[in-house]
Amino acid sequence: MYFTLGEVLAVFAFGGLCVFFLEAVRVRELAIQAVQRASEQDDFQLLDQTVHLQRMSLSRNDMGRWSIWRQYRFDYSHDGVERRQGHVIMLGKKLKAMVVSESGPTLH
Repeated sequence: MYFTLGEVLAVFAFGGLCVFFLEAVRVRELAIQAVQRASEQDDFQLLDQTVHLQRMSLSRNDMGRWSIWRQYRFDYSHDGVERRQGHVIMLGKKLKAMVVSESGPTLH
């Protein structure tokens, strides 16, 4: 049984896509866990219990190697009424930054 070069390349491409997808799911789970920890520490409520991928690119990590840079958006509330947006930045599997604005006074 012989395989053509095209078939071998197709199998490797499919395997690479599977690995990329599984890593993306894992990084998203890590981002959700980071936001949940921050919400407990900083006293805000994570709405919808999820994050959404907003941007993705390549960037160098602390060791100078290329990694996938991802920015996730999430919705949160300090008072349960006003919905705000925050961002989580992940480089590879490491949390690089989280942006959550301070709770300001609500004027009526």
